[in-house]
Amino acid sequence: MVSLHQNGSRGSSPDDSSSAIHPSAKCLIKRSIDVLGAFVGLLILGLVVLPLALVIKLDSPGPIFYSQTRYGLKGKPFTIWKFRSMVQNADDLKQMVSNEAQGLIFKNENDPRITLVGQFLRKTSLDEFPQFWNVLKGDMSLVGTRPPTADEVSRYSPHHWQRLDVKPGITGQWQVSGRSAIKDFEEIVHLDLHYQAIWSPWYDLQVILKTITVLLNRSGAY
Repeated sequence: MVSLHQNGSRGSSPDDSSSAIHPSAKCLIKRSIDVLGAFVGLLILGLVVLPLALVIKLDSPGPIFYSQTRYGLKGKPFTIWKFRSMVQNADDLKQMVSNEAQGLIFKNENDPRITLVGQFLRKTSLDEFPQFWNVLKGDMSLVGTRPPTADEVSRYSPHHWQRLDVKPGITGQWQVSGRSAIKDFEEIVHLDLHYQAIWSPWYDLQVILKTITVLLNRSGAY
């Protein structure tokens, strides 16, 4: 497992030698569900990518897609992809926006960096659809933990690393338990570890079905 310290250097996490691979990370049934779901998601993405690309470009200058380094299974870095939902220089403006969350996450219900089209993309979770490519590649799973950023990982305490014993997911226990309405990082960690404790392929299917219900109700997203 790898962590990033504040100075940008890499080092072993506190539990690097003792943490075991979670069964979900090597389950062929889970991987089969991921591959099937990724193909379905990419098919839908293919149907919407052109109109979404058009409205994103018309709404604000900048690229159609947004990429960022995130950290997955055992702290392995990978590039995550999304439809751009913020202004082009959003990362540079982050320090000007107040954080309404507690702990190692950043949330602001009325984040001024989010574009008009971006608000729609986030409410419908369409901005997440490019991540089905991450799932197909194996960097992510359909169901798992929220993948942290370098800034978050650099400040992890030992128990936080346990949430990276599984692959990051497009959805997960956090998303079906309140999504952005949950603003306490320690509560997210608790939900992630609870998922690991009760995980099974059947439970993943339940989370996927519940996620669809949450998306249709557009609850807890911003």
